[in-house]
Amino acid sequence: MTHRLEDVIALFDGLFQETFRTRLVRGGDEPLYLPADADTPFHRVIFARGFYASALHEISHWCIAGEARRQREDYGYWYLPDGRDAREQRDFEAVEVAPQALELLFSLACGLRFHISVDNLGGDVEVDREAFRARVEARAERYEREGLPRRAAAFRCALQGYYREGAGLATAIAAGGRLLAPEGEVAV
Repeated sequence: MTHRLEDVIALFDGLFQETFRTRLVRGGDEPLYLPADADTPFHRVIFARGFYASALHEISHWCIAGEARRQREDYGYWYLPDGRDAREQRDFEAVEVAPQALELLFSLACGLRFHISVDNLGGDVEVDREAFRARVEARAERYEREGLPRRAAAFRCALQGYYREGAGLATAIAAGGRLLAPEGEVAV
């Protein structure tokens, strides 16, 4: 199965460009979320270096962010690069469980292997990757039981339709779009 960046961009933009004025953008070395501004009339989920997995990860963060956070650069979160100490790594992992759980579900929906990320290669603290993986998997199972956030459910539906069920882009986007419609309305 081929995972082309053009396809994931088309699925994301097809679902969210009009409904949430948000686009998925291939970026440089670092991912970033930028809200609309005077120069750009749409919000941008920018993923790193043209990596498909980076796109899924950044989409996961966007799917969790509420309205107020989506008005702030990088959702108003802090980010400490590699080299975190034990407390900083615990804080990082605490905020990464939910997005990585969604990324896991998105990866499964499109048949892509999921790689856990503890993202602290230069840190002086030993990281328990397996314990973190277990927490991510438990959170993914909880999402399955309790339901995904609406935008995440729509995106997963589109991914699954396109990659697993062989639907065309337009059909997959329409299927996901139906999950975005307010209750009682039908999305077109």
